Parts: sequence; structure tokens; C-alpha cells
Amino acid sequence: MTAEIHQLHGQSPPSLDPMMALVAADMNEVNSVILDRMQSEVPLIPELAGHLIAGGGKRMRPMLTLACGKLLDYPGHRHCKLAAAVEFIHTATLLHDDVVDKSDLRRGRKTANMIWGNSASVLVGDFLFSRAFEVMVEDGSLKVLKILSRASAVIAEGEVNQLSAQRRIETSEDQYLAIINAKTAELFAAACKIAAVVAERDEATEASLDAYGRNLGIAFQLVDDAIDYVSDAETMGKGVGDDFRDGKVTLPVILAYARGSAEEREFWKQAITGHRTSDEDLAYATSLLHKHETIADTLARARHYGQRAVDAIGGFRASQAKSALTEAVAFAVSRAY
Repeated sequence: MTAEIHQLHGQSPPSLDPMMALVAADMNEVNSVILDRMQSEVPLIPELAGHLIAGGGKRMRPMLTLACGKLLDYPGHRHCKLAAAVEFIHTATLLHDDVVDKSDLRRGRKTANMIWGNSASVLVGDFLFSRAFEVMVEDGSLKVLKILSRASAVIAEGEVNQLSAQRRIETSEDQYLAIINAKTAELFAAACKIAAVVAERDEATEASLDAYGRNLGIAFQLVDDAIDYVSDAETMGKGVGDDFRDGKVTLPVILAYARGSAEEREFWKQAITGHRTSDEDLAYATSLLHKHETIADTLARARHYGQRAVDAIGGFRASQAKSALTEAVAFAVSRAY
């Protein structure tokens, strides 16, 4: 393999369109698996699961599995069912997250827990996890099963770690990075790595795709945490300042707290513990983030991890798949939603 240098920024705005076009035929097969495996004799299950799955998500994680298969010239179809399993894992975690976070919006629509209640959301999330494991077992590869089952466990650990850090302003940058690596990047990494397993490539290829997905996932979450303070509900599809009101200590806040005056640090202590969460408090918090340039620095960090993702696949030959995967990184770090 010959290494090439790929830059994150091109002439036109980055888009997921090249990756969507690349995997369109395989994605139809993935969608068929998803629709089939969502079915149940209990009507609430397909109704609730369908509400979230049909809610306008980009399906980025399963697309990554398919695109990595294209990168490796994999001619089979095993990765289509496994991409569906990846999406089931992701959807289940969203259902559970919305219950934990008491969220009322997801992708611009009411969350399932707001419509059907917390109990139904948790139980249907469990159903989707179970469906994911059925698909993994049917694939027959113990290595795939190990990768995706480990990802599921790590995601759960990340969510518990985040819950433990909630409303604790003393959360360190290292702990924050460990949280986002677990709750977001782990599934990105697994989604990419399993393509190398089904294509029967060597461990070095597995490691390259793991690194691509993991760094992309970290970049993706960094951008999410930055735009929570600077975007709007219509663009994001969720409430502005949700992280602030929930007491989540994300990188912009960690940096602002470290750089702030004694008075500002006291404000952050009060805000993160839930004592200052009004719209005026959110506006003041956002002004502090801009004052100390922590939004800009968080986005710069996202670009750093994005470049690491691009570098991880630098050794693969030039192809439509490689270009699409590279542009997907640029999209992730420049998106507004």
C-alpha cells in the first residue's frame, strides 16, 4: 500500500452524498433487514422502533460498514446484515439515552419516551439489542460477535461513566475523552472494523479501519458538544443547551472553567450543579465559551481527530470508496447538525 496525504478541506462543502451513492444498493438490503427484524406480534414494538428508525437519521454507522467493505473490494453480502445489527445497537442506545437524559426532541421529532413513556422505550431498546445479537450469531463469526458485543458493553460503560460525571465540574479532560471514546467512538470503530473481518483481511487492516472509525467518532462527538451551545433547535433537531441544563461537563465547559476567573468558575459550579439554568444563564455561559475561545478550540480538536481518521486509511489505494470515506470525515467536522 502506498501512503497518500489527504486534506480535510476541498473546494466545495463536504457531504455524505458520495458515501450514500457508493453504498445505495447495499443500503437497500440493510433497510430490508431492519424492517424485517423490527417486526413483532406485539404491536407497540414495531410502532415505537419505527418511529425512531424512520426519524430522518443519516444511518452513518451502517453506511461506514458498507463503505469499508467497498474499500476492501468485498464482494459478498454478510456485511449488510451486520450493518443492520450496528444500526440496531445504535438505535437501542438512543432509546435508552433519551430516557436517561429526559429528552423531548430527537431529530426534530418528539422522542419515543415522550410519546410512549420511559418503560416502553427501555424495553423496546432491549428488544433491538436482542435483535442485533440474533443477527450477529446468525453471521457465524466469533470474531465479529466479539467485536460488536464488546462495543455494546463499552458503550454501556461510557454511558454510566457519563452519568457519574454529570453535574461534576471537576471532571477532567481525560475522563471526558474516555467517555466519548466509549459512548460514541467505540461503535464507529466496530462498524468499520467488522468489514475487514468479513473481507478476511489481516489484523493490520482491521487496526487501520478501527483507527479510522474511532477517530471519526471522537471528532463527531466533539462537534456535537460544541454546537450544543451555538446552533439552534431546528438545525440540531434537539433542544439548544440541553447539555448545559443536564449538567453535562463537555470539553467547551472544561476549557472555559480552566481558563476562567474565580467569579466565572463559581458561575460554572452553580450552573453545572443545576442552580443556574435559565435562558439568561445559558446566554452567559455561551458568552464565556466565546470569550475563552473554547468552542473554536473544541472544533480545532475535532479537526485534529478528523485528520487522524483520514491518515488511518492513507495507505489504501485511491478509489471511490476511499474518497467517500475521506469526505465523510470532512462532513463530520464541518456539519451544522
